[in-house]
Amino acid sequence: MNILMVAAENDALEKGKVGGIGDVVRDIPPALAGIGHQVQVVVPGYQLFSRQPGARHLGAVKVRFGGREEMVSLFQVTGRTPVEGVTQWVLEHPLFGAGGAGRIYCDDPADRPFATDASKFALFSLAVAQSIRDGAFGQLDVVHLHDWHAALVAFLRRFHPEYGALGDIRFAFSIHNIALQGIRPLDGDASSLVAWYPDLSYDADAVRDPRYPECINAMRVGINLCDRVHAVSPTYVTEIVRPSDPGRGFFGGEGLEQDLQRAGAEHRLFGILNGADYSGEPPEPLSESELLQRCQQQVLEWIGANPLTESAHLIAHFRLSEWADQASPGVLMTSVGRITDQKVQLLRQPLESGQSALEELLDRLEGRGRLILLGSGDAEQERFLTRVAAHKRNFLFLRGYAESLSQHLYAAGDLFLMPSSFEPCGISQMLAMRAGQPCLVHRVGGLVDTVQDNVDGFSFGGGSLQEQAANLVARLDEVLAMAAERPEEWQAVVTRAAEARFLWSDAAHAYERQLYGREKSDEA
Repeated sequence: MNILMVAAENDALEKGKVGGIGDVVRDIPPALAGIGHQVQVVVPGYQLFSRQPGARHLGAVKVRFGGREEMVSLFQVTGRTPVEGVTQWVLEHPLFGAGGAGRIYCDDPADRPFATDASKFALFSLAVAQSIRDGAFGQLDVVHLHDWHAALVAFLRRFHPEYGALGDIRFAFSIHNIALQGIRPLDGDASSLVAWYPDLSYDADAVRDPRYPECINAMRVGINLCDRVHAVSPTYVTEIVRPSDPGRGFFGGEGLEQDLQRAGAEHRLFGILNGADYSGEPPEPLSESELLQRCQQQVLEWIGANPLTESAHLIAHFRLSEWADQASPGVLMTSVGRITDQKVQLLRQPLESGQSALEELLDRLEGRGRLILLGSGDAEQERFLTRVAAHKRNFLFLRGYAESLSQHLYAAGDLFLMPSSFEPCGISQMLAMRAGQPCLVHRVGGLVDTVQDNVDGFSFGGGSLQEQAANLVARLDEVLAMAAERPEEWQAVVTRAAEARFLWSDAAHAYERQLYGREKSDEA
């Protein structure tokens, strides 16, 4: 088959990743090519990818967007690791660099969420549809759209009179995070459906947000207008067909559960677990002093990059200097990931002691271990972590991200912490396990499908935020006791974690069978 993947991110390109979409769009095309398919990937150029060495300008498409004619250029580019059977494309336009060259997502004010991104992805989707119509990608069998950023290609296929021929191509839609839906007004705003595609007739009931009927919901467009819908783990599918209940700490369909239930009843909805890359060996674990030196060097690089020193970096520098003169108390816990409400909410949850779950966890760890957390993201969550790091001497918060340092933390850690409130799939736990580090995870989404409690890792749950946070702390106590008192049992968990495998080749076969197959499946 000839398959076109359409996405906002692609880590096959230098600086093409922000989150998990970039990992998937990097790794699933080679896996599909490995079983005989031709795969093409197209993303916006963001005024960066089209300027990288090796980019070849192959033409342009003319589209009518916002009442004006726009020219969008098409480039073929070279991936960081070229793969036979996989072709990389970018579409380029000044709007795609609205946040600055290379900036994939923009930060809009709270009263106009997604405004800039929604407009640029609306133009990108139009250019993709026109490129398909023009035959730029050859005769396609499948168009695979990733998350809300690409969903409007399906809208144009259904409602735009010039793209009716796209109806002969199988369309698949992947949900990477149901919480981000690309909601914008139907009309009355410069970033709205009518502003993007004026005079276009459409069925509002199929695309409007169920909670905000005056708005289009791009995620809902993908769910309702594609032939197959895919979520990135089997357990995540069972969660998103149920209503969210944030008060109880449950995050499900976020308003789209009825659409997802209908997709399931129509045998269009599937859960396929993402994979991990096992092509190379993880780095050898550094000694304690070597790891601290690496952390210190990274902090100094962050400090040197700005004229003013941020408090998080100053505290980290002080803590590392303090640790350099102390012997390690035992277990090294690590955590790597984006700092978002999804990742930090449970750590902030107040417990009966009056402390947050993170502070209570660090108290239980006192004298028995340390925690190093690497990541950046939401400013409010970063401030919380910085405040805790200022007064908990066994906690190091490294505010930023560095790929090489993350790999050394995976390799050197004894226990990986991943208390996500929800987790569509997750990659950090797979990378930690690959390096032989068992994980302590919240029993949700893809974490259920990858970490087996007391087998190759540890998990906790609970029927409310309070209960989940308390169970996290209690479970850590039990895990630390196992490590100290039952070393053979602990080592068996470590060994099984290192042996666990989540293969992209398995995912590719499932894509082929469940998402791309021409015959209707009875599985859901």
